[in-house]
Amino acid sequence: MTSHVLLIRLAAPMQSWGIMSRFTRRDTHSRPTKSGVIGLCAAALGRERADDVRDLAAIRFGVRADRPGTPVRDYHTVGGGTYPLRPRDVITDYRRAAALAPKIDHLEGDTFGHQELTDWYGAPKYIAADPLSGVFVSGQLARKALITERWYLSDAAFVAALQHPDRAFLAGIADALEHPQRLLWLGRKCCPPSGTLAGPLREGAIEAAFAETALLPCSQAEDGAAPITRPWAWIEPEEGSTAGAPVHDQPVTFDPDRRSHTVRWETRTRITIVDNATEWDIIP
Repeated sequence: MTSHVLLIRLAAPMQSWGIMSRFTRRDTHSRPTKSGVIGLCAAALGRERADDVRDLAAIRFGVRADRPGTPVRDYHTVGGGTYPLRPRDVITDYRRAAALAPKIDHLEGDTFGHQELTDWYGAPKYIAADPLSGVFVSGQLARKALITERWYLSDAAFVAALQHPDRAFLAGIADALEHPQRLLWLGRKCCPPSGTLAGPLREGAIEAAFAETALLPCSQAEDGAAPITRPWAWIEPEEGSTAGAPVHDQPVTFDPDRRSHTVRWETRTRITIVDNATEWDIIP
C-alpha cells in the first residue's frame, strides 16, 4: 500500500514538550512528542478536547532534530505578596464580596459594595486592610510565593513527519496548519510557532522523506562549530513492530476529565541528507 508523508516545521524562539511534568516541576522532552504534535494538528482542525482522535493517533510519527536547541530553566513564582481588591474582584467573586461587606456596611445609598448588594453571597475569602495604606486587599498578608521550575528548549528547530496512506487526509491537516481554527503553540501556550508549519507532502516513508528534504535554514551548530549535516531522528516503526525503545506519549484522548496516553515504540537513527534534497519554502 502506498503511503504519504507530511512534513511539519516546528521552530520558534522557545518550545516545551512535557512528558513527565508533575506539580511544581514542568519538564520538556529533548524533542517534540507525538502527543504534542497530534494535539497541535487537532487544534488546527478545530476539534474539541473531548473529540475522538483515534484517526490522528493512528498516524505513523517521526521527528528530526535539525537544531536540538538549548535547555533553559525558568525560575517561576506564583502567588506571592498581596493584591489590591479591584471592583471587578467583588463583582465576579461572591466570596470576596461577602467577606468585604461587613467592613463597609456603614456606607449609605446605592454605593458599590454596600451590604444590601452582598447579603446573598456565601463563604468569605481572606479580606483585610493593608496596615500601611489602609487599602483592602485579598489574600493572606504574609502569603508565601509558590516556586515552580519550568523548562524550555531555546532556539530549537525540528521537522515532524506524519505518515498515512490517505493523501487527502494529510493534505487536510496541512491546510489546517496554515489556516488553523484554534490558536497553535509548540507544547505550551507561551510558545507560538514561527513561520510556515506545513512543509512538503511526499509519497513514500518517513525515512526517505527526511533524507530527501534539506535541513531547515536555521540549522547551525552552537558557538560557531560546523553545521549539522547528519541530524538525529526518532521514528516510529511500522505498525505491529516493537523495535526500538518505548515512549509514553501515544495519545488516547485529550478530554480533560479522562486524559490519557499509552506506550508506543520508536527507533533512533542518523539521517544522511541527499545532495539534491528539496529546499524548504518558508514564509516568515
